[in-house]
Amino acid sequence: MLSPWRFSVAPMMDWTDRHCRVLHRLMSRHALLYTEMVTTAAVIHGDRRRLIGFNDCEHPVAVQLGGSDPKALAQCAVICADFGYDEINLNCGCPSDRVQSGAFGACLMRSPQLVGDCVAAMKAVAKIPVTVKCRIGVDDQEPREALWAMAHSVTAAGTDALIVHARKAWLAGLSPKENRDIPPLDYPLVYELKRAFPHVPMAINGGIANLAQSQEHLAVMDGVMLGRAAYHDPDLLLGIDPQLFGEPAPFASPFDVVEAYLPYVSDRLAEGVRLADMTRHMLGLFAGMPGARSWRRHLATEAVKRGAGLEVLRDAMAHVSREAAAA
Repeated sequence: MLSPWRFSVAPMMDWTDRHCRVLHRLMSRHALLYTEMVTTAAVIHGDRRRLIGFNDCEHPVAVQLGGSDPKALAQCAVICADFGYDEINLNCGCPSDRVQSGAFGACLMRSPQLVGDCVAAMKAVAKIPVTVKCRIGVDDQEPREALWAMAHSVTAAGTDALIVHARKAWLAGLSPKENRDIPPLDYPLVYELKRAFPHVPMAINGGIANLAQSQEHLAVMDGVMLGRAAYHDPDLLLGIDPQLFGEPAPFASPFDVVEAYLPYVSDRLAEGVRLADMTRHMLGLFAGMPGARSWRRHLATEAVKRGAGLEVLRDAMAHVSREAAAA
């Protein structure tokens, strides 16, 4: 039986919102989708429908929480499970200033026992999987020591899976953007961790650019998680089901995906959502095809205009069709 974490799209702030996830689901029936990170304070005190609401078509979908207080995380776990999420993931890898000031995210690599306490608290109240996403260490930590300490703690607490971004995070000296590229990748260390914990489902994240690389990792790991590659080149998602799950893709082409997305767009427009809030996730469609630049340009200039509607998407597709026919 294939792991539920065989392929997932990483939680990405400002990117993997509900409109993005609906689009991604149209391209794969099996990819596990993650929300943007949402803090425990926001879940407990904020507008939950806006912050963690989702469309039923998104399943399987996981919510990623940011926090470090076991009681607050347990409260959020109940709320999120009641919302219908398929998984709760604890963020132990984000290096932003925001998480540093709140002592969560990648900062938790320094407190593996606390992470274990957080996992245990959520597991005690939630009947859905609880997972952890972490780095291999932060700052001057020795990665093998830091990663093994985290794995021992969370597995003892009953985590259902561990997702490892195979880079350190440098909390001092690097920006969040730089932390996605500058710290060197150490895939062999993550492989070693998997061999040391063979019964714990593990997925690997970081620097994976395509499905060929994903398949190489899957020779060792239970799953792969792609972030920017899946977002910027969403056509890649059309290959997930046939290449990684042995099933046909939901649609044959990006044109079919756009057509299938139009009813969702129409419904959201009727609710007052701006067209650009949805089309910004579609700019990478048709990448590498004749007309891709015209597609991006048309959406970027027209979708932001007041009153922009479905005709913008249809016109953008027409640009691609004409240029593809002329090529």
